[in-house]
Amino acid sequence: MILERQNMLNINQIEKELGEYSDDDEIHDISKLVSYYQLCHSAVSEFGTKLENLDADYQVRHDHNPIHHIEVRMKDVGSLVEKVNRKGLPIRFESIKDNIYDVGGIRVITNYIDDIYTVQDNLLAQDDVTLLKQKDYVRNPKESGYRSLHLVATVPVFQSDGVQVTPIEIQIRTVGMDMWASLEHKLRYKTDKPEEKVAKYSESLQDYADEINKIENNMQEIFHNL
Repeated sequence: MILERQNMLNINQIEKELGEYSDDDEIHDISKLVSYYQLCHSAVSEFGTKLENLDADYQVRHDHNPIHHIEVRMKDVGSLVEKVNRKGLPIRFESIKDNIYDVGGIRVITNYIDDIYTVQDNLLAQDDVTLLKQKDYVRNPKESGYRSLHLVATVPVFQSDGVQVTPIEIQIRTVGMDMWASLEHKLRYKTDKPEEKVAKYSESLQDYADEINKIENNMQEIFHNL
């Protein structure tokens, strides 16, 4: 089942947001940005269909379905511009097109840790899917305790003027990893609490990440032994 957080573009809102960041005419070419968003959204839809097909196949032909649920989203313009700034790039449309790979994104939540790699292998085995990048924070967690498998991949998108490809990000992680990541994201980016309190809870979350990983490994072992 796909849960979609729909962030399709509103032209007036884009113009307002862009006006806060830059007077450069390049980034203000709304038609370019809208067309690129539409292309990324189509690529997300293509991957969404592939994952839904895998989900249906797992349910019909296999004893175990590794997919718990799927979420899709489009990054908003403000987040795009902030990411361009963090990378030290000029606030231009080309900076987004050439350097930001998660304008469109899909998150696949799995039941067990092994399921992460089952979904990855089945998705990448498809002839029209091209893997550009992989970052495995499951086997190599971040210092914060963050765990997830990140893929940047492309798929052909058929448009009126021909076939286009654009990268999207696919995150694959367990229910426990997703719960942890959601709280960590809120702590880092969505709170106005004092820094000392954030630091205190960040340290606690590091310990909880290891505990969750241990629990998920134990539960996976029980599942395999049943």
